[in-house]
Order: sequence, then structure tokens, then C-alpha cells
Amino acid sequence: MASKDILERVKKVTARVLGLEPNTIEDGANFVFDLGAESSQSIELVAGFEEEFNIEMEEDAALAVQTVSSAADFIAKYVK
Repeated sequence: MASKDILERVKKVTARVLGLEPNTIEDGANFVFDLGAESSQSIELVAGFEEEFNIEMEEDAALAVQTVSSAADFIAKYVK
């Protein structure tokens, strides 16, 4: 399970890429259905997460992640 710090940083990147306020993003929010992410923004989100956390993620697996909390859990596997 991801730490609160990772979750907050995921929300920060998500807010920046999607033009939202971080405090309006719920942990379980779906990037597409709840937050309105388009396919091009999904790639921007992955790039933003990689930059924020200084990690390299497997892109296909990263693009399959659908919610904020699952993105944080996914990233937590890469952050040591």
C-alpha cells in the first residue's frame, strides 16, 4: 500500500496535468471517468509520475492503471 506522501504527490501531478485542484481529487477517482483524462493526457500523467518520483515505469502496465490510489500503489513498487 502506498504511503500518504506518494498519494499526495500522485494527486499533485494529476492536478497539474489535468488542470484540476489537488484537493478536489479523491483517492479512488478514475482518471478517465471521474477526472476526464483523455488518452494523450494518460501518457502525460505517466511521464509526470516518472519525473516526480525519478523512476522508469513499464509504460503499458502504467497506462493500465485506472485510479489515483492504484497509481500510488503502482508507483510505490518502484520507489524504494
